Amino acid sequence: MMHLYRLILALVGLWLCLAVAAAQAAGSEYLGSHRCAGCHAEQYQDWQGSDHDRAMAAPDAASVRGNFADAKMSAHGVASQFFRRGEQYVVRTDGPDGSLQDFPVRYTFGVDPLQQYLLELPGGRLQALSIAWDSRASAAGGQRWFHLYPESASINHSHPLHWTGAEQNWNFQCADCHSTALQKNYDPDSNTFATRWAEIDVGCEACHGAGGDHLAWAEGRKPDAENKGLRVKLPGPEAGIWKFNVAAGVPQRATPLATRAEIEVCARCHSRRSRIWPTDDVGATLLDSHQPALLQDELYFPDGQIRDEVYEYGSFLQSRMYATGVTCSDCHHSHRLQLRAEGNALCSSCHEARRYDEPEHHRHTSGSAGAQCTACHMPERTYMGIDQRADHSLRVPRPDLTLSVGSPNACNGCHADRTAAWAQGKLDTWFPASRYRGAHFGHSLHAARNGNPGAASQLLALANNRQAPPIVRATALNELSELQQPVQNDTLQLALQDSDGLVRMAALRYLANAGPQQQVTLGWPLLDDPARAVRVEAARVLAPLSQQGLPDAHRQYLKSRIEEYRQSQLTNAERPEAQLNLGLIAAVQGEVEQAEMAYRQALKLQPAFAPAYVNLADLYRVTGRDQEGEKWLLRGMQAAPAAADVQHALGLLYVRTRREAPALTHLRQACELDPTNAHYRYVYALMQDQSGDAAAAAQTLRQVLQHQPAHRDAAVALIQIELKNGDRQAARAALDQIRQYYPGDAQLGQLEQLL
Repeated sequence: MMHLYRLILALVGLWLCLAVAAAQAAGSEYLGSHRCAGCHAEQYQDWQGSDHDRAMAAPDAASVRGNFADAKMSAHGVASQFFRRGEQYVVRTDGPDGSLQDFPVRYTFGVDPLQQYLLELPGGRLQALSIAWDSRASAAGGQRWFHLYPESASINHSHPLHWTGAEQNWNFQCADCHSTALQKNYDPDSNTFATRWAEIDVGCEACHGAGGDHLAWAEGRKPDAENKGLRVKLPGPEAGIWKFNVAAGVPQRATPLATRAEIEVCARCHSRRSRIWPTDDVGATLLDSHQPALLQDELYFPDGQIRDEVYEYGSFLQSRMYATGVTCSDCHHSHRLQLRAEGNALCSSCHEARRYDEPEHHRHTSGSAGAQCTACHMPERTYMGIDQRADHSLRVPRPDLTLSVGSPNACNGCHADRTAAWAQGKLDTWFPASRYRGAHFGHSLHAARNGNPGAASQLLALANNRQAPPIVRATALNELSELQQPVQNDTLQLALQDSDGLVRMAALRYLANAGPQQQVTLGWPLLDDPARAVRVEAARVLAPLSQQGLPDAHRQYLKSRIEEYRQSQLTNAERPEAQLNLGLIAAVQGEVEQAEMAYRQALKLQPAFAPAYVNLADLYRVTGRDQEGEKWLLRGMQAAPAAADVQHALGLLYVRTRREAPALTHLRQACELDPTNAHYRYVYALMQDQSGDAAAAAQTLRQVLQHQPAHRDAAVALIQIELKNGDRQAARAALDQIRQYYPGDAQLGQLEQLL
């Protein structure tokens, strides 16, 4: 079997190489930014010295910002040292085994407000050192070494965030966006990288595409080349002209945008996204090579404000400015990358200064920090310790949402000594007729994430609201899929036909809750969607149908689309998550051996990757090999002692094999490790009841409902236990509470009659 696996891995590596080679053959030759300077001297001059130009560089006196004059710094119990050895810049710090070692700096990474350094490990791996240089002026607190994770628990060589680990790997995490035409060149057979680039930094061709055909056009060798031989057609200077429409009272672009190409080019790096294809055809849609993140709870606050490090794209898609055709280059110089004007002058280039840049509007002293447009409409959040980044959703401050859904607001960002109620009171006084009150999509997302009554109907209304930004509607559909509510055909059908790819992609996740007939009828056309991200999502959702009674032609067609999904996962074959997905897609098709190999490969890549242990054990359960599954789960407990899902899976295995005492132990440990997981507590309660401790089971179920009052199964179990105990009053109270969430539920109606 392992010989077969090596063959599969070799074929994977061959496919990736062929995919890259085919893309290069079909495309234009990369020339390097210096070749552009002859005709585009002004643009080239603007680009030089920009953050794009300095995104990555070989270490020398011009590129290195940090103090390597035998500087020392201690963090997490490790004393690191930064020094020169001849022309080399060297870091002495703890290596993969925890011992102090000397690592020459291979490349500088970024420049302002901080600079990181890439160190080399075996296998072609470049790793981003977690100790960075603060490039700010001394007066601003800079010119110092600092650790990017100062608040984390002790980070030693075995910690996931240690600089030698997979999470700090440049080849996967960073390289795409700091170099031009990157080829990751991962070899799964040897688990090594041979990463290459056309240009070390973010050059002209990173945004405009390979320049060979353009040069041929300029020299007259390809006079008929489409778009002058450039792969991507970006808006010309005339697109940047805005005029004020007096009748409408708003600024309007003089020449309407023909495409969103510019924003999609920028989004390849300025977004929270995952790569789904090894080659990136600049000029194609973003969804052909990447899958952008939606407004997930861990990334954004309920009202869409930035929470985690999400960059700009997901925020900007929410804004009215995006909806009216504003692009990145309207505010940022395309090549220098600096703002086109300083302070409020940037905003007043489109918005009337006499209306907005006055105390009657901003309610602060003119020229003060509080009077800046960005202070209220683009509040900043700090990442990487010192890097302040503005929220690009360009929203109106809503302290009322702080009160209702817990999102931050710009007012209290400055007035931290005041309450949100105070801030809202001020806004009510200043702007009594403001339309920025009441309903907001954040209420629906907050309701869903807190299990509030009517959350599903709120999400359905939001998904159907054509006035809401597409990324918001897509998020509503994604939340509906998480709630596992019965599918509403009308909503689903419209969403699957939506003009926005994000909406179609999320609608497919909602479709996963439907029956096979609905999936075939509604989802099948999306196997041919023009966007690859949508196609591969359709293949993932419809894959279980390959085991159903499909006609041979349909089964073969679905198989070809599943193959595209597999290839999308092989794009990141070095990641355990990708191997897990390969295992899951093989399992639903009944390919047991392939699924087992993929799960084991995930654990080979990352021995502490808990989901692979759980899914491998479940595969053994399905095939009647629980004894093997138990061995792997016990191994998983040792490798990932804090993994609640491993404990829970082991507890379920002991339930199946009728070992009551260890089942209770591990189910309880899962609850202790992940106290917010309602499902773990629910299952633990069932086992408590089965073991004869009905009182403890009832108490555990009450804890579930305290945190997730809409947990229907927990409520039904509690009602049944209370009835068994003879406490009809407690059963009635539990029933009355859950009926708020499921007023037409048949089983709850039967319990009502019983009571």
